[in-house]
Amino acid sequence: MSNEVKMQRRLGTIMWLLAWGLALALLTWYFQQRADSRHNPNQQVQVVNEQGRQGIVLKQNRHGHYLANGKMNNKAVVFLLDTGASLVAVPEGLADELALALGQPIKLNTAAGRVTGYRTRINSLSLGPFTLKDVSAVIMPADSNEVLLGMNVLRQFELTQREGQMIIRR
Repeated sequence: MSNEVKMQRRLGTIMWLLAWGLALALLTWYFQQRADSRHNPNQQVQVVNEQGRQGIVLKQNRHGHYLANGKMNNKAVVFLLDTGASLVAVPEGLADELALALGQPIKLNTAAGRVTGYRTRINSLSLGPFTLKDVSAVIMPADSNEVLLGMNVLRQFELTQREGQMIIRR
């Protein structure tokens, strides 16, 4: 077999490997996007305006939770609406990224048991068109990057839930 034929075969093999690698990368990207969308179907918050009242519509994820992209101190975060939480709860790692000040220690009762958290204040918290200023929160140990949106924020809104959707109005 001539060197030219060997080079063509080697080039052909490399091209097939590149094609398969690209196909695998595209499939991985597609399925990751799909998984993210199933976990948080509210990547883009849907804003509605009914009878002059502005609101947002959130869809439940496959576990029955309401998650939504928003902002804290102008940084993108994912909120998990939690009517069982008294305060907004920020995971430690995210609190470090946001440079939130550690305030007074506080004992917290969580689903995982009793933990120590720290009081803090959030300069601004935004969900869709709604922005709140100077929000009380706690920093707590957690593996998640989701911010629990507790009742100190949620009580400022009207929440209506039906057929797998929640409408939030101010």
